[in-house]
Amino acid sequence: MRILLLGEYSNVHATLALGFRKLGHQVTVASNGDFWKNYDRDIDLARSTAHFGGIRLIIKIIRKLNAFMGYDIVQLINPMFLELKAELLFFAYKFLRKHNKHVILGAFGMDYYWVESGTIHKPLRYSDFNIGNQNRTNKDAIKEQKDWVGTAKERLNKMIASDCDAIVCGLYEYWIAYKDHYPQKVHFIPLPIIPDLSEGDTSSSNRQKSLESSPTKYESIKKTTFFIGINKERNEYKGTDIMLQAALDAQAKMPDRIDLQIVESIPFKQYRQLMISADAILDQLYSYTPSMNSLEAMSHGIICIGGGEPENYEILGDTELKPIINVLPTYQSVFDKVIFLAQNRGLVERFKKESKEYINLYHDYIKVASKYLTIYNEILCQDCAVKAHKKI
Repeated sequence: MRILLLGEYSNVHATLALGFRKLGHQVTVASNGDFWKNYDRDIDLARSTAHFGGIRLIIKIIRKLNAFMGYDIVQLINPMFLELKAELLFFAYKFLRKHNKHVILGAFGMDYYWVESGTIHKPLRYSDFNIGNQNRTNKDAIKEQKDWVGTAKERLNKMIASDCDAIVCGLYEYWIAYKDHYPQKVHFIPLPIIPDLSEGDTSSSNRQKSLESSPTKYESIKKTTFFIGINKERNEYKGTDIMLQAALDAQAKMPDRIDLQIVESIPFKQYRQLMISADAILDQLYSYTPSMNSLEAMSHGIICIGGGEPENYEILGDTELKPIINVLPTYQSVFDKVIFLAQNRGLVERFKKESKEYINLYHDYIKVASKYLTIYNEILCQDCAVKAHKKI
């Protein structure tokens, strides 16, 4: 199968491509590397910061038009799959639709349906756009609302969602935002992660033994290292400001028990190298589910303090393995969970092992790629059925 993965969010497409290739498929990743994160890609579509950056990008794309034609599947990371204005992406989408067999829309991040869900319908207890029945009024939330509601971006999103062959959602939250609008074509597939298989048994029986033998609090003088990555542009929107302050205050209260590692807006490979020595990561205060950064951390046995609501496990069908330290979107909730982990080194080791098992079970990139291929093949088989019917 020939597959084009167009655009990038948080290493989703780059990782998915590795899974497809392992399974014997021909894959091209074309993206801007998700800006400064600089994820791997085959075709670089980064927009120049110099004058006439948009025109330069259009010229680059035109010169490579053949690279965007002749695929069985084109998957878009988002309705805004290129760094161009939405008005231009109507034409880009129609070109892709005309010169390829099928197009899949990804729901992996900011788009109209996510904004609409959190701002108007509010199916979630909290999100990037609401706390309970109240809309959040931070500048980033307001900016996204103005950007996506009643604009060309809204029209583009609706057109692609209506016209495409399937919509794949990478998080529970995005599935909730889309499922009632397009129930026949929306699918949930977990995010892809390359697991770290370097450590031993994390079976359910071993977890029980670990729990039974775990020492009580203050059993060890070893410090617990907490890691937090800061994106200055989205600090308040993602709740990093609250999580950071809670962690700093917890460290001030227990300096002999807590180390805090803070990094800011660095490329992914450097981010991963710095993160790898941590015990826990603080990420995504307003999320029900772990992000790609959190899942990457968990694959290395790093505990996620962030989104681990019951709905996260329910959509996976798991009632037993729950390694994520869930926090409510408040300072006190984060502070209490940081202190709790620092006081319970035995539980830290247990949750670290369970985090790796969780990734191996639900997010292994080859397993995830196989789930995508099931959907792709179903769509391609529909083509076969139509052709067979015409012959009859």
